[in-house]
Amino acid sequence: MYKKPLALIIEDHEDQSLVFTTALEQAGYETEAIMDGNVAQKRLDEIEPSMIILDLHIPGVNGKTLLSQIRHDERLLDVPVILATADAWQAEALRSQATLVLLKPISFSQLSTLASRFNLY
Repeated sequence: MYKKPLALIIEDHEDQSLVFTTALEQAGYETEAIMDGNVAQKRLDEIEPSMIILDLHIPGVNGKTLLSQIRHDERLLDVPVILATADAWQAEALRSQATLVLLKPISFSQLSTLASRFNLY
């Protein structure tokens, strides 16, 4: 049986998380949305997603710290990480660690197009 690739969405704004979830599911991903950095940190110890959408400003462990941990975890080194933030300055500073940086607001069509580019099946 075929298993869909998993996209992990780490985003604390419900509306934006819903846009990400809908676009990625339509692109063929299974999705899991997490709204807190502490929960995301624990979950990343348990799973190997095919893609991660990461907001920088989230409660608990912030996105910058999570990105660093992801890039230092051998299991997750090759996982595409898309930073989704309104903080252009911090996004630019982290650009080299991310696969892609998207500045908010991010539209459904923009994310849907990008998700299709990364789709693994």
